[in-house]
Amino acid sequence: MLMPKRVKRRRVMRGRMKGRAHSGNTLAYGEYGLMALEPAWINSNQIEAARIAMTRFIKRGGKVWIDIFPHKPVTKKPAETRMGSGKGSPEYWVAVVKPDRILFEMAGVSEEIAREALRLAMHKLPIKCKFVKKSDLVDMDKQNLSEGGEG
Repeated sequence: MLMPKRVKRRRVMRGRMKGRAHSGNTLAYGEYGLMALEPAWINSNQIEAARIAMTRFIKRGGKVWIDIFPHKPVTKKPAETRMGSGKGSPEYWVAVVKPDRILFEMAGVSEEIAREALRLAMHKLPIKCKFVKKSDLVDMDKQNLSEGGEG
């Protein structure tokens, strides 16, 4: 299970998930990727389940990169505890994901195998995602630049 080795502050506020992802929205390593279409907190268990589903399907071929990491602790107070007496202790860790964020990348396999492996991973995640290719993202960037939009 993914979690930070050590952190400076154990309890953080919930925060907001407004807007789209500005960083991590392009394929950095692989040829194929899984892009988030909704904002969400993705649990470390869900990331691990998706990773296992992908690697089992591609067997020993190809390489998989996980582009998200659960840095944020989520606290919970014990059951049947009265109100007050401070914030609860950290229970699990989440990755904050915004729309357009690349979650997983894959290379070294054919497009059909990558598409099916990422589809299996998609079912393990609590959000809607889509399969993306490096060539498609490059074409979209060129189109945005020619229209005068933001890259």
